[in-house]
Amino acid sequence: MTLPSLFLAHGAPDLPFSRTPARAFTEGLGARYPDLRAILVISAHWEDRVNTIGIAPHPETIHDFGGFDPALYNLRYPARTDPAVIDEVAAALTAAGVPHARDGRRGYDHGVWIPLLLAFPQAEVPVIQLSLRHGASARENFALGQALAPLREQGVLIIGSGATVHNLRGIGREGSPPPDWARAFDNWIVQGVTRGDAETLLSFPQVPAEARIAHPTPEHLMPLYVAMGAGGGQGEVLHRSFSWGSIGMTSFAFGAAA
Repeated sequence: MTLPSLFLAHGAPDLPFSRTPARAFTEGLGARYPDLRAILVISAHWEDRVNTIGIAPHPETIHDFGGFDPALYNLRYPARTDPAVIDEVAAALTAAGVPHARDGRRGYDHGVWIPLLLAFPQAEVPVIQLSLRHGASARENFALGQALAPLREQGVLIIGSGATVHNLRGIGREGSPPPDWARAFDNWIVQGVTRGDAETLLSFPQVPAEARIAHPTPEHLMPLYVAMGAGGGQGEVLHRSFSWGSIGMTSFAFGAAA
């Protein structure tokens, strides 16, 4: 069976302790995908000079944030990697002519372990992280996803982890309504994904007008393009909500049925 590729919004680091629709959605996600061979995550929180594969056998849980409930820093996600799958990721990149490297020390950042802690709490499925390339465009990340697409036929669930809207200067209290610009940008993403209008979406950040407000820096949207490329361009909405006012928690499945 060919797996879909997913784009998941990982939200603020306190997602595991929140009482939000996004948490409930993420907790129920793992049951949709039993018997996975491995999970490959491309997170907004790891950019490197080339696309880099984390190869540590048991990556540490990185608490790459500050100012939250002390209990959050006690959480761990003790997943392992898989050498065979790492080699397959590398082979897929090589076949597509994508320069890449390996990092034997990198742990899982919160863009990886926060959603997986909720969706796959037993940490039984091997998890490999692949970095974004710093400065890569939406189109280049779409091509990266296309390079990774064959892994979907090998039991590997490809997940891009970011946010449809990510403006930390615009956050409010949890549960506060999103600003008009946040809704407008999220709508633009949803319309493009569900119509399979990759060309329009690949014009980010030049359009739409709200782009640079929704994403003062682009890294949280780039995993969407990887997931979109891996899944063939058209997707369906799995979940829509906002967290802290201006964090878009919309998530998608691309390709095979969700």
